[in-house]
Formats: sequence, structure tokens, C-alpha cells
Amino acid sequence: MPFAGISRRRVVQLLALLALLVFYTAQLAGALRPHVTLFVIASAAGIALDLYLAHRQPGLLSLLGKVRFDVVTRQLLRDMLIVVGLVRLPEVEPVEEMGVVPLLLGCYAAHFACQAAAVLIRRSRTLPIITRNIDTSGLSLSAAPPRLLLRQPSRRLLRFMLPSTAGLLLTAATSDRTWAIVGLAVTLLLSLGSAAWLGTWLLPRKRLANERRALEWLDRWLTDYRPTVGMYFSGGTTSAYQANMWLSTLERLDGQPIIVLRERFMVQKIEATDVPIVCIPKVAHLMHLEHSTLKTLLHPANSGKTSQVLRIPSIKHAFINHGESDKLSSCNPYAKAYDEVWVAGPAARERYQLADIGVEDKDVVEVGRPQLAPIQPYAGPPAPDGYTTVLYAPTWEGWTNDPGNTSVILAGENIVRQLLADPKVRLLYKPHPMTGSVDPRAGAANQRIQELITQANTERGGSRPGAEAQAELIRRTAELDRLTSTDFRASADEAEKMLHQGRPEEGRAAAVEEATSAWEHAYWASFPEWEHQIITSARPGIYACFNQADLLISDVSSVVSDYLSSEKPYAVANTSGLSEADFRAGFPTVRAATILSPSAGEVPTLLESVRDPAKDTLAGERATLKVHLLGPSDPPSLARFNQAVLNLNAQADARRARTEARESEVFSPQDLELDAEEAGAREAALDESAEVEPPGGNADTVTA
Repeated sequence: MPFAGISRRRVVQLLALLALLVFYTAQLAGALRPHVTLFVIASAAGIALDLYLAHRQPGLLSLLGKVRFDVVTRQLLRDMLIVVGLVRLPEVEPVEEMGVVPLLLGCYAAHFACQAAAVLIRRSRTLPIITRNIDTSGLSLSAAPPRLLLRQPSRRLLRFMLPSTAGLLLTAATSDRTWAIVGLAVTLLLSLGSAAWLGTWLLPRKRLANERRALEWLDRWLTDYRPTVGMYFSGGTTSAYQANMWLSTLERLDGQPIIVLRERFMVQKIEATDVPIVCIPKVAHLMHLEHSTLKTLLHPANSGKTSQVLRIPSIKHAFINHGESDKLSSCNPYAKAYDEVWVAGPAARERYQLADIGVEDKDVVEVGRPQLAPIQPYAGPPAPDGYTTVLYAPTWEGWTNDPGNTSVILAGENIVRQLLADPKVRLLYKPHPMTGSVDPRAGAANQRIQELITQANTERGGSRPGAEAQAELIRRTAELDRLTSTDFRASADEAEKMLHQGRPEEGRAAAVEEATSAWEHAYWASFPEWEHQIITSARPGIYACFNQADLLISDVSSVVSDYLSSEKPYAVANTSGLSEADFRAGFPTVRAATILSPSAGEVPTLLESVRDPAKDTLAGERATLKVHLLGPSDPPSLARFNQAVLNLNAQADARRARTEARESEVFSPQDLELDAEEAGAREAALDESAEVEPPGGNADTVTA
């Protein structure tokens, strides 16, 4: 096999690149011989291939662009060869008499004029802020121009040049110059007309607010809304889940909540919420928060841009993390930069003190995990005649090379084989969304695990839910999508999306919660109880999977401590190389777990303990560990979290009061009056001296 070991995508790209070179060579040969048929076919095939690449192979186009062989260069080369062919063909009227070259140059000039207008419009429509759930009527937002004209110059050039290319080739085939003139004229009119139409977006009726007006609008909105607590988040394309898990908590807090983002793409990755969202990409503009009523910012993750907002002295900052585990990443030294570190229970407090990273015990506040409320408590073992549902939810490999981070590489396949070998097990496999993003071995193991599960399903059989179950899921999905997403035109840009994502409808949050519950019920009802499931999409969420499971198998991660709130049996894979005793001593979250070795030979005994409560010797330990990890049930976690916010708000108020008091002492009204009198006296003295010309000089020299 000549392409063994090369992906199909790479093979297609290589073949397309080879074909591109062949077509140009054939076009040149047809022009020089001259050979009309070869010349026309090669020219037409070349532009057809370019159209295919523009729509199907953006990766190859990017590569060609890096070597300066972009669409404009390729189209210009193709047109030059066509002109050469017309010159060489004896039956065709001389090119200089037809006026082809001036018209062709005019087409390219019109294309660049259209592109210049597109660049100006893109800049004018790039606001310094992006919002959701906020009335933006004061920003003069408008719909965006068609994407083909505004953001796709390569496709625009290829499509608009089709009439001219077709006309020139028809002239080559028929020797009738009318085709060339008409084709070039159509292309010229398309480009000029598009440039003129784009220019209307620069007129006052369609032009958006400039940077100054947009920032003034932000200040007015902050003054009117008066936010008190916010969530600050910055991250990559796959990290939005870290913020999304806190949305339900943020919505239920006392005061006026707000979400502050830093990356433009993140605005659409935040799940459905009624909380106002403001994205402020530039650090200079971020300082507008300093003069608002915002008192506390909650940080679910550390990032490079976190330090930028920590510079605002009027706001208190609390690190709330996006889950707690015994891993070192849960005790990052960065945490000492915050005013307070909020943790679930005593275990995390102890973890910070043992880590000795500079976080003082007085700055650690136990608030529980308020978002765990949807997790249902243990209701007994599975029915003797039913299936035992096992959730295998391994974490990802992390940024370190520690083999204990994820079980997928060393133990995942063994765990899954052991579970699939039991005919009464129903497996739910939900890997971490970032699995394989750092270590390719994890991605490969994840793929093999999914293949094992798919094969196991083909070897099982039984009755399936009727068509009405699937129809109900489709209906519930459509309803949930309607409530949680917005249908945008393909051409919509950030400004147009802001226009359509203004203030949410009253009661939408409650409607979303109800629709989500109905969707989850319909989802599970649409599958037979004997069928294993591979869950890699955002829906259903991990908590919905918890509620289906009789047993969790996972790694040392926040998944374990969250699942422990149900007090159901769980197991943790030990791929760290430590002995079981050292593993239990080093990671408190596994103290009430069954420990699985990389071979997963303990799985059959584990399943017996899940099915027979008499063999479940860890039930009492789970109840004790739950309190140690997550804190007490009374008062409820949400109440403790809310009180922590109010306390930090009070600290911010006290700090502002002290600052104002110091400023009033330094700049008392009497001092201000004296300063004004002194300034007036100095100004009068300067005026008098300016009227007297000194010896050897002039008044202009003195005043200068």
C-alpha cells in the first residue's frame, strides 16, 4: 500500500495538490502548442478543483497560503495562462484589440476594492465588548452583511471570477470575443456592486457604535444594573464546562449576578442562563469594572488572564475551583493570590495546609458544593432480576506525565472487559472531554474502549422501546434546543448575535430546568435497559449519569467526591504505582472506595458487593467521608455559599468605606478651597508677568 500509515484526509490533500499541479501544467501545454481542447478542459478543471478546495479542504488552503500560493495567486496564474492561450490561438482575434487585459485588470481592482470595504466593515463591527442577556439597543446594532462578501474573500473571488473564466474559455473555443467581453463585464459588475453594497454598512444607519460610545454604554449599563457578585472566567475552547457547572449556583445568589468573560468565542459556549454576560477582551477596558458596584468575583479556574482582574482593588476575589480532588492541581500555589479560597469541606482545608503553598487557613472558607443538589441519594441495590448499571467516567491525562492521572491508558480496557464479561451489567462510558488532548496514547485507548463497547452491543439482544419513545426524545430535544440556543444566520457575526441575544424572556430559567428534566427522562427511556451506552456529548450531564448508576468507577478526580454525595458504592483505579495502603493514605477521596489494580481483577467481587448490601462493607465509611469531603448537610450548601458571598461583599464595602475616609481626610473641603485660592493667585501672577516685557526678551518667551 503506497499510502499505508497516512490518514485519509492527508491522502485526499496530496491527491488534490498533485491534481492542481497537473492542471496548471496541462493548461500551459495547451496554451503553448496551442491545443484548444486540452487548454479549455485543463482551465475549467483547475477552477473546479479550486472551488472544491475552498469548500472541502480548508487545511490544504491554509498550507498553500503559508507558501504564498493562495487563491488570488492561483486565480491570477490561471487567468494569465488563459490570456497566453488566447494570444497563441490563431483563430482568435488579437487580445489587444478585444480589450481583454484592461477588463481583466479592472476585475482584480474591483475585487481588492471589495476586500478593502470588507476589512473596514469588519473593524467597525468589532466592538470592544460582547454581551448576552442584556438589552443592547443603545449600541445601534444591525444585521451583518453576507458572509461571502464580508469574511470569505477566497470563495468570493472564485465565484465572482467564474463568469469571466467561462467567457474567456468560450471565446477560446468559438473565436467569438463577445463571450469574453460579457463574462468580464459580469465579473466586474459583481465586484463593484458588492463593494458599493458593503459600503452602506459604513453609513450612519448601519454603522455600529465606536469604541468610545460602546464603553460609555457599558458604564451606563453597569450603573443601571448595579452588579454585586460575578463569575470571572477565561479559558480555552474545551474548558467552558468549568464555568457552566456554576451557572445554577450563580443564578440563585442574593444580589445582582454577572458573568465576566475574556475570550470572544466563549460567549456562545456558556450554557443557557438568565445571568447577564459581558465579555471584555482588552485588559484596559476591564478596568471599567473598578468604578462599578461589583463587589465580589468568583473564579472557577486559574488562567493567565486572571492576574489582570486581580489588580482591581475595589473587588474581592474568591477561588471556587471547578471540582475538588486529591490531585496536586487542586492545590495550586496560584490560589494565594485570591482574597479567599472556597472549598467544599474539611478535607480540602486540610489539603491546602498539608500542601504548604502559602494559603493561610483563615482564608479558606468551607461552602460545600451547592450544584450537587440534583444528585439523588442511594435508594438500595439494583433489582435481582434487573441490570446493574455501572458508570465508568475516567478523567483525562492532565498536563503532567503522572500515570496515575487517568486509568484509560493502563487500566481502561481491562476494566471495560471485566464489566462486559458480566451479562447483567449495563455499562455507561463517559470519558473526560479532554481525553487524548495531551497524550495520544489516551486518545487511542479511548477509541479502543469505545470499539469494545460497540462490539459488545452487537452480541446482545432484547426488546427495544417503540417508535413513540424516539419521537418523544426528538420532541423534547427540539424543545430544549429552542430554550437553550439561538438560531443564527450563517452570516451572523458577534454584533448580530448580540442583537438577537438580548434580555431573556421572563421565567426562561425555570422553563429550561423543566425542559432539561423532561429531556433526560426521554433520553434514558429511548434506549433498552440492556444496551451499553457511550456518552461523549454534553448531554446528558455527568450528574444525570450519576442518577442512573448503581456503581461508579473513576480516577482520583472531582467526579469521585461529587458522586460521593449520593453515598452509592464507587471504585477508583490505582495506576499510580503505589501500594493500596499508600494509595489510600495519599488520597483521602478513595478511603471509602474499592481500589482496582490495572488488571481490574477486583471487578467481579465489587459487583457482588453492589448487588448484595450485606457484602458492602464500606457503606458507613462512605457516609463519614461524605461529610469530610463535602461538609455537613445543614445548613444547605447553597445557604453557606450565599452567606460566603455576602460576607465577602461586606469586606469589599468596608474596604471602600476606608478608602473614601482616607481620601476625605487627605482632601478635605478646606484644603480644596485653599488649593483653589492658591491656584487663582498663581494664575493672576503669571498673567501680570506676561504683560511686562523683560530686558533682552519678549513676552512670548516668558509665557512659553
